[in-house]
Amino acid sequence: MRKKIEENIFKFLMISSTILIVFFVLLIIVSILIKGIPALSMQMITETPKGGYYFGKGGGILNAIIGSLYLSLGATFLALIIGLPVALYINVFINNKNKTVSYIRLFLDLLCGIPSIVYGAFGFMIMVFLGLKTSLLAGIITVTILILPIMIRAMDEIFKSVPRGLTESAFSLGLTKSEVAFKVFNKQCFSGIITAILISFGRAIGDAASVLFTTGYTDNIPTSVFQPTATLPLSIFFQLGSAVPEVRQRAYASAVILTIIILFVSIIARLLSKKYHKNRIKF
Repeated sequence: MRKKIEENIFKFLMISSTILIVFFVLLIIVSILIKGIPALSMQMITETPKGGYYFGKGGGILNAIIGSLYLSLGATFLALIIGLPVALYINVFINNKNKTVSYIRLFLDLLCGIPSIVYGAFGFMIMVFLGLKTSLLAGIITVTILILPIMIRAMDEIFKSVPRGLTESAFSLGLTKSEVAFKVFNKQCFSGIITAILISFGRAIGDAASVLFTTGYTDNIPTSVFQPTATLPLSIFFQLGSAVPEVRQRAYASAVILTIIILFVSIIARLLSKKYHKNRIKF
């Protein structure tokens, strides 16, 4: 009887928590859509800011849209090149019973919890040391450092799900650790790797604090990685700080665009994940 009561209590708590989370997510999305859609126009999407845009005059945020894509795609790609080998090394080349693995995971968890503004300050220090000015390159480096521990830990959790029997079978057939890492783990966990990339991309495109000191801001579309660039989060921040009601309304329209981009990427990632999930060996 007691176990039944405990089970019902925890079941109630889980259902209530799920409903609460879904409610607040929907509340945020609906609020953004209600306030943003009336101010959304093709001009905002297809034009760069004209003179006085942040005072209510004409133009759009094409510079921020393209700048955000440049920044987030560049940082995600760079983090993938660095993070994937690290996650494979932790799970294939180091014994999971080794204390070193626990220390590495603890260190990565600590890095995941550091506020993004701290990464922005660190990125600014790197800029000063390397003699860089505010630029797309400086922003990509900073955001890469920000999302790298997130991507590594996400992939690490995915690789931990690979059955031990599959690894042992691969070794018994004469495969080296490198072959097991890149042929077995990558194929077995490809759909999960896409999810980890998506999580990192979402963090990269939505962060404002880490790029505040490093990317700068400009009304132009960058043609070089050494030029400053605008991003959607900073565009939203500057528009919300305006004293002009019309400009503040545009901030919500910018938030709608950012939400649509993330939604589009999520759908593409989910389709790819389903497509390659069939390659997973089931036990």
